[in-house]
Amino acid sequence: MSTSAAPSPLHYFGIRHHGPGCARSLLRAFESLQPDCILVEGPPEAEPLLSFLAHADLQPPVAVLIHASEDTGLAAFYPFATFSPEWQALQWGAARGVPTRFIDLPQAHRMAIEQVARAADEAKAAEPVDTPLDDDETDTVPLVETVEAPEEEHAAHTLPDDPFDWLAHAAGYADGESWWNHMVEERGDGEDLFGAIAEAMTAVRAETPEDRRGVRAMEREQRREAFMRQSIREAVKAGHQRIAVVCGAWHVPALQGAATAKADAALLKGLPKLKVLATWVPWTYRHLTSASGYGAGIDSPGWYEHLWQQGHEVAGRSTGWLARVARLLREHDLDCSSAHLIEATRLADTLAALRERPAPGLPELDEAVRSVICMGEQAPLTLIRERLTVGDRMGQVPADVPTVPLQRDLEQAQKSLRLKPEATAKTLDLDLRQPNDLARSHLLHRLRLLDLPWGEVTAGQRASRGTFHEVWQLQWQPEFALRVIEASRFGATVAHAASARVMEGLAAETSLTVLAEQVDTVLLADLPVAVQAVTRALEDRAALTGDAVQLIGAVPPLANVFRYGSVRQTDSALLSHVLDSLIVRGAIGLPIACGALDAEAAESLRIRLIGAHDAVRLRDGEETTTAWRNALRAIAFGETGAPLLRGVSCRLLLDDAQIGSDGASQQLARNLSAGAPPTDAAAWLEGFLNRNAMVLLHDDAVWSLVDGWLAGLGEDHFVQVLPLVRRSFADFSGADRRALGERAKRGAVGGTLPSAVAATNWDESRAVLALPLLRELLGVKA
Repeated sequence: MSTSAAPSPLHYFGIRHHGPGCARSLLRAFESLQPDCILVEGPPEAEPLLSFLAHADLQPPVAVLIHASEDTGLAAFYPFATFSPEWQALQWGAARGVPTRFIDLPQAHRMAIEQVARAADEAKAAEPVDTPLDDDETDTVPLVETVEAPEEEHAAHTLPDDPFDWLAHAAGYADGESWWNHMVEERGDGEDLFGAIAEAMTAVRAETPEDRRGVRAMEREQRREAFMRQSIREAVKAGHQRIAVVCGAWHVPALQGAATAKADAALLKGLPKLKVLATWVPWTYRHLTSASGYGAGIDSPGWYEHLWQQGHEVAGRSTGWLARVARLLREHDLDCSSAHLIEATRLADTLAALRERPAPGLPELDEAVRSVICMGEQAPLTLIRERLTVGDRMGQVPADVPTVPLQRDLEQAQKSLRLKPEATAKTLDLDLRQPNDLARSHLLHRLRLLDLPWGEVTAGQRASRGTFHEVWQLQWQPEFALRVIEASRFGATVAHAASARVMEGLAAETSLTVLAEQVDTVLLADLPVAVQAVTRALEDRAALTGDAVQLIGAVPPLANVFRYGSVRQTDSALLSHVLDSLIVRGAIGLPIACGALDAEAAESLRIRLIGAHDAVRLRDGEETTTAWRNALRAIAFGETGAPLLRGVSCRLLLDDAQIGSDGASQQLARNLSAGAPPTDAAAWLEGFLNRNAMVLLHDDAVWSLVDGWLAGLGEDHFVQVLPLVRRSFADFSGADRRALGERAKRGAVGGTLPSAVAATNWDESRAVLALPLLRELLGVKA
């Protein structure tokens, strides 16, 4: 008597990661099947985190973060959105008490394999360049992954010759993304969906070379699928009758294949292993996109959320989306009337009908919005994409998820200071006279020292350190969660960790300028221990160097600290003796440092010289000011310094009233004399003018000397120095150049001609011949 074979307990559901259509069809299939065991493609190390699924504070988008306990450079993120099929499968199982397991190859093995591969790549890179290359050398292994599955598992992934593009082209679509959206995500529910997906994937895998992405990637996928099959066999052996296997569509044919347990065991035998840790971290829609670098990324998370929320209401999808568009545009004072919405809806429906689609999708809605509402303008569409199509949603996780002490300290600080991490960019204007705002500033500066740039000080704020306001641009990034873990080795609190990291880097730092800037930074972060350590390191390095360029380069940042320290209630008096020492020692060696420099080196030193001069004026100390001015005199009146720097020093002395107009005229006459090489004279003049035309406009003696020097040049010399002089005049403002042209037009003094010229017969026709050259020299249009 023959008996029919018992039905298989296995039911495979091949999905696209973060696909709302897949998620909706999966829930419908679950309600019909009522599985007694759910197996989900994901890291087994994350199974203890499933107990948080019912927690009210676990709100997607979130991600499972897994990292090696001894090497945080090895880490992986597994993101979930509310419309992710895996998330819905996990929630379904948790709500009904159905056993749920992750069945992907453990990250403990994957990271150990990556660590071995990384070491092999580093060893290969150290070999001579003529070493033969292995077949899989081009297949690199990332140190930090963002995965929910390997890149080739989802329909939207675009590789060269992407197999999903083949299906799309066969159906008349431009790419796999649009094909999958239309055929799966934007269509109605259907329980037959997963059978069709499995059939399509079987056909595609049969035509796709296994090693198309490299030998290493092929081996990685073979191990992953072998482990999944082993996990499925264990579930069958445990006696479950209705097992739901939820995995990337790409894997379904391999999991249903005829591979034996013995063959799979051979693939998995002897795999290396690392100790790893897992936790939940917040995620953002922006980091779900392909543009973020996420391998299983999607193009439009905000749109997918809208599809998920609409559920079966396909007819209302267009009007709901356009209503959101209208609300966004009106919030930004852009015109969007009811008539606009009516016409946009009609156009979207018409486009869908022409393309034989049951309802408008995102392409049709975008085209309707561009044509009807935006009148062809692109700027509003960019806003719509950022705020709606992609979206700015950021998830949250419970406070009691596994984490490091540093993370808990940061969360406590964020809560007490009322600084909530947000995915959108936010401007924060702090009044440093208020204790809470001052503490916020300290926290943001400390995080920057830990390579956690949650906030950026605006460019204008960096230039105005004397105010009581500090303006930040804040935007939280999900990857900061991993950086917090990496920084936890420095300490259990943000303050201790920031101080420890600063002090760790002091031993290798030799630049006085960097150390001086570091003093400013640790003062802004209110880290007294680090301030003392950096100041001591600065003193030690300064005592051992005689490099005047380095010494004066360290003066400006310290002068700012000394001048504006009271704004932040910091005691910067301890820096005064360091600052004074740098100024005096730098001033002593500066005249020698200005000699024997080429043009590029002289220009670089000119910038440092002017910065140090401004800093000395801020310090306003008698001893330091005297030493600095003596150095400027030695440079300005010396013979060996670079002409550019001699001119700059002379101008700085003139601006500080340390030499008068007569003294400046003497230096002009000396450096612009007929015996001076024209290129040296032009360089001196560039330094003296110092990109400021005031001295030429208001000092008759200086004007006459410069005019006389130019008039006395021979034709060859004039052609030689013209580019240099023209460059000096080009740095003046347009108003200054026009004023110089007017003065040249009317004469040297008060609109009258010099007496020597007035006594001669004036030939206007000959004088006009000089005007083209003067216009070229001064940059004045005819």
